[in-house]
Amino acid sequence: MAVIRPFRALRPHPEQAKDVASVPYDVVNTDEARELAKGNPLSFLHVSRPEIDLPAGTDVYSDAVYRKAVENFQTLIQNAPLEIEDGPSLYLYKLVMGQHEQVGIVACCSIDEYDDNTIRKHERTRRDKEDDRTRHMLMLSAQTGPVFLTYRHRKEIDDEVKTALSSEPLFDLTAEDGIRHTIWRVANTGNLVKSFEAVPLLYIADGHHRAASASRARSELKEKSFGHTGKEDYNYFLTVLFPDSHLQILAYNRVVKDLNGLSKEEFLNAIEDQFTIVRGATPEPGTRGQWSMYLEDEWYGLQLATDATLPVGTVAHLDVSILQDRLLDQILGIHDVRTDKRIDFVGGLRGTKELERLVNEGKAAVAFSLFPTTVEELLRVSDAGEIMPPKSTWFEPKLRDGLLIHTI
Repeated sequence: MAVIRPFRALRPHPEQAKDVASVPYDVVNTDEARELAKGNPLSFLHVSRPEIDLPAGTDVYSDAVYRKAVENFQTLIQNAPLEIEDGPSLYLYKLVMGQHEQVGIVACCSIDEYDDNTIRKHERTRRDKEDDRTRHMLMLSAQTGPVFLTYRHRKEIDDEVKTALSSEPLFDLTAEDGIRHTIWRVANTGNLVKSFEAVPLLYIADGHHRAASASRARSELKEKSFGHTGKEDYNYFLTVLFPDSHLQILAYNRVVKDLNGLSKEEFLNAIEDQFTIVRGATPEPGTRGQWSMYLEDEWYGLQLATDATLPVGTVAHLDVSILQDRLLDQILGIHDVRTDKRIDFVGGLRGTKELERLVNEGKAAVAFSLFPTTVEELLRVSDAGEIMPPKSTWFEPKLRDGLLIHTI
């Protein structure tokens, strides 16, 4: 059973919501965050990436950065201002990007269910990133950005959401990237809470580090608590839950700086040991089991050779795994994409034109365009208890930080 819990959100006034809302902390680097927040003292990036208000070159994990986060958070609470809701609520969060629309439920979910794998994962986390967000949460006594969850959709939940959307929204804003964000407060929460009791499992789509950090923060707070009951706010973490039928995953493509000492002809010959190659292919593969490769101003189509041994295992069947195991590793010598500096990733809306640009400008020797991982593949990997390869999914559109905050 999936537990969702209404919460008292700390939120901006509707008039200031657009200025406060910011991209997630982990999709921009320090320079990009500084540029996005320039001239906007209300941007939540001053809280989620506080190093932008410190001298250039400041260690992002230094004590000064976390102290600045607390200072900026208190300033934002006063100046935006941010206000706490009178009572606990659930919220609906609608994202519209072009023709795509998705609606999720903003709620707090159980850290116990995260720990016991009722909320399933598909990604490994890095200790340094966990350390960072755990300290950020503890210093602010708040979870400032939601974890993106999904579940196999159910008609009764869809119907409850549709009914709640008929009310006036709390926020309705269009961000600078053209994506529309609309949020409704749902004061009558009983039916939605009850409906989720029939949902057997939840799945992390994006935000593994935030979830892991919430679990670690809970452990620290529990240790310091007198008379721990399990009902305290720190036992829950901020989420937005979208039905699987609403999600949109875009391709997460690869570029490699060199051909591992091979000439173009040697490289193509090596590929032919595993793949069938077609010249003049489209930049985007048309279906699962196909890859497009850009090399010296030409697109090539790749498909596993008919006599190739098929991979075994849920993860091994993924297109991203096959490309890694049979080409990037075996031919280009890229054994660990987490640490190898010769590979980079191009996700989301940047598309294949960006791949062409990087190769044409000499910043990469070859680029690979993949068919997007499907939501069902993500769910199957999670159910199998396996781990997706790094950079397997790019979700669009992305949620905004700072609109609904969970205090702990």
